[in-house]
Amino acid sequence: MERFSYHRPAGVAEAVRAVGPHGKFIAGGTNLVDLMKYDVERPTRLVDVARIPGLDRIEALPEGGLRIGALVTNSALAYDDRVRRDYPLLSRAILSGASPQLRNAATTGGNLLQRTRCYYFYDAGTPCNKREPGTGCPARTGRNRIHAILGTSEHCIATHPSDMCVALAALEAVVRVSGPGGERAIPMAEFHRLPGDRPEIDTILAPDEIVTAVDLPASRFPRHFTYLKLRDRLSYAFALVSVAVGLEMEGETVREARIALGGVAHKPWRVPAAEALLRGRTAGKEAFGEVAAALLQGARGYGDNDFKIELARRAITRALAQAAAGKPQSVADKRIA
Repeated sequence: MERFSYHRPAGVAEAVRAVGPHGKFIAGGTNLVDLMKYDVERPTRLVDVARIPGLDRIEALPEGGLRIGALVTNSALAYDDRVRRDYPLLSRAILSGASPQLRNAATTGGNLLQRTRCYYFYDAGTPCNKREPGTGCPARTGRNRIHAILGTSEHCIATHPSDMCVALAALEAVVRVSGPGGERAIPMAEFHRLPGDRPEIDTILAPDEIVTAVDLPASRFPRHFTYLKLRDRLSYAFALVSVAVGLEMEGETVREARIALGGVAHKPWRVPAAEALLRGRTAGKEAFGEVAAALLQGARGYGDNDFKIELARRAITRALAQAAAGKPQSVADKRIA
């Protein structure tokens, strides 16, 4: 590792002042420490926010919903009684990711900010536009089995790795951040970026802003939901394709739908126009097929990952059927059949 200084602030304002242009915030460190070991990240200062008071709480909001502090661990969030009751989609998504040991350390804020698992991004001996802008994207013609099929650019085809973020996108969460200019609230759909011509920038967060909390709206989809994650092995593997679905049903009719995809783009993938196709429709194969086609419009493979397009189509229709029936995917059963 490169040499760095270490600072432990007493509060959010002090953390923002301390981070500087080449510093990084650290809490659980489950992603950042790996990046530093691989010489991908080279911060000159680490600002340890893990002990800032008040950011490790889950609190009810006056208008309904929950505020999840940025330091709430993934395990604490997944097993919270209110989350399991009112937002089971989020609980299921978190429990499908990583390992129990990592979930015990990883935080809500850190999960939002984790970086891609692209082979070339992690290998400092290869070119990578995300790591060193202007050097190229060898994944486009190289090993790209895990890479994106939607929202790509000539500069990057990496995917965002989080399961939690896919569920938060479907739940229409709001990310609260603090910086020198004060506090602001960012809708989850706007928080992460597509690569475009600046693939090194993952989010719209400024370097000196810190995530303080995530707000969930009033209880969403407690009965008709699913999180379907397809991957190469049952545990400790990132999604090839994942689907978060929440439905409001009246008998066999879909009143509202929220759908987000993971493992297919540089950010959790939502298409509101595709969700609208289900509104007022009878749940069934025909409607589900139309939604899958709309969600995957423009999808493109790069060779090794061509299979993802058909896999995603099948996963979307399967997830919609599970949610409509009120029979969510089991956390313990996500093998590729």
